[in-house]
Amino acid sequence: MLSKYEKRLSVSQSIDFNLTTNELWNLISAPGNLNSSHPFCKINEIISWEKGDYSDRLVYLNGRNYVRDFQSWEEGKGYTLLIGKENGAQSFVRWEIEEQDDGSKLTITVYPFILAKLPKILAFIPHILWVRPRLGNYLKSVLSGFKHFSMTGENVPRNHFGKHPWFSD
Repeated sequence: MLSKYEKRLSVSQSIDFNLTTNELWNLISAPGNLNSSHPFCKINEIISWEKGDYSDRLVYLNGRNYVRDFQSWEEGKGYTLLIGKENGAQSFVRWEIEEQDDGSKLTITVYPFILAKLPKILAFIPHILWVRPRLGNYLKSVLSGFKHFSMTGENVPRNHFGKHPWFSD
């Protein structure tokens, strides 16, 4: 059954890794992992990181302050979370790992809160022309940041894949 969030228009991006699914899981489930892998992250601080209760704070380069509250947690497979301003509108996000012949694939799908209050028929054109390109670019940068860190072991430089109008300073 779809959650109320999954009825929204979504944006999805994937990237292949030369990692086992277990190695990729360890990368994306480590506490504070956005500090080393996220190109638009100023600070990623843990609120709670205990079995069954995962949440953290992501402060973007432009100062935007979002809380990530994890909804599901499937060891080795992925997780879902709500992200947004504390007590504000929330986007639903799904992180999924798939095994590939030569490694693994990570897919991030976002069901954004932006335009969510509009009927789909009215939201469709602005979603296609405005939200999808910007959010797609953002997701490509985030996935590329994880790939960069997995390949080099070095923190991804901020704005490494270009600035973003929603999250860069």
